[in-house]
Amino acid sequence: MSTRPKSFQVTLADIQEARKNLSVHLPDSPLLFNPWLSDQYQCEIYLKLENMQPIGSFKIRGATNKILRLSREERNKGVICASAGNHAQGVAWGSRLLKTDALIVMPRGASLTKIANTKSLGAKVQLEGANYDEAFEAAQAICKKTGRVYVHAYEDPDVIAGQGTVALEILDQLPGVGCVIGSMGGGGLMSGVSVAFRELKPKTLLIGCQAAGAPSMVQSIQKGRAISLPMVKTFADGIAVARASEVMRRILSPRLDAVYEATDEEISAAVLTLIEKAKTLSEGSGAVPLAILDKIRKKISGKKVVLIISGGNIDVNILARIIDRGLTRAGRRLRLNVLLSDAPGSLFRLTEIIAHEGGNILQAIHDRNEPSTMIDQTDIALTLETRGPDHSDAIIEALKQQVYRVEVLR
Repeated sequence: MSTRPKSFQVTLADIQEARKNLSVHLPDSPLLFNPWLSDQYQCEIYLKLENMQPIGSFKIRGATNKILRLSREERNKGVICASAGNHAQGVAWGSRLLKTDALIVMPRGASLTKIANTKSLGAKVQLEGANYDEAFEAAQAICKKTGRVYVHAYEDPDVIAGQGTVALEILDQLPGVGCVIGSMGGGGLMSGVSVAFRELKPKTLLIGCQAAGAPSMVQSIQKGRAISLPMVKTFADGIAVARASEVMRRILSPRLDAVYEATDEEISAAVLTLIEKAKTLSEGSGAVPLAILDKIRKKISGKKVVLIISGGNIDVNILARIIDRGLTRAGRRLRLNVLLSDAPGSLFRLTEIIAHEGGNILQAIHDRNEPSTMIDQTDIALTLETRGPDHSDAIIEALKQQVYRVEVLR
């Protein structure tokens, strides 16, 4: 059994009705001006902080609106969905609010944080499949067997209408908005946003973006037909959708002005920038709008630009790796292998050089048994904290004057 519809329509009236229904349960999310990003990109940049929602994601809007619109009989049957995490939490939150039993089918590789958060909201979690699409097929089979109501992550007019309430809030908070950028997985967020904007402020520049490792909707819009990818590979699990929906493509294609991809390196850099420059925590999918800004500098110059930070549910282990790699890429964390004489005082002199240059040693691993070293040599693996690329270069040059070899690890 499949619940994928051939077509449906979402209207501005649907979105306005969804906002009326949701306003009883959810306050508007913040829209904050960011001076640092605005100076960097020569425009006014505002962050729509959907990561501040009760579940840390915009998905709470669509899922709750869908469940609100179910009949009492449908709610009594319980609901089911497939999700990599954020939609799961949205369905769980809405189900708890409306006292409806929820079963969530998640991929086996889903974030541990999102699994734990979903369970904490009272939903049952069942792990099936290697990715969202496989989890979706498993959920369909369960839906057919149990009679539960399926709550699709994006292919549902009530879900899209709920997501579209983001647009109505932006228009209230920033009437002069000139550009809105949001990430796409299945496309539910930007479908709802684009329907509202094309009706209420049609000249607004609307841009959708995806991870380069999972660009199913971007490529579908570019090719004029829904495509399926042989595999997806991105840490932005919230938008890791391999099979694009033709229904969603037909909504998005005539309404978006442009679509872009961002690599995982660009996305991870954007996550780090949001932490440092906006003091906000974003997951990979939420940081994609920032990750593409270098590609569209000319398009957004002088405009009031809204980046929809769609979610903040990032695994702490991934976050730690992003911070570490980001600092290394920015030249603020330096990894070196240093070969020096295995004589008394050598290690002291090495640390003295680093201290004199103002570097901070985070880690030092002393290895006399490295096969490539001579019997009177020792290898030191160093991780240093520095002020930036120029400072790192100064430390490297100072060390080269005093040791046998310095190898910079990237």
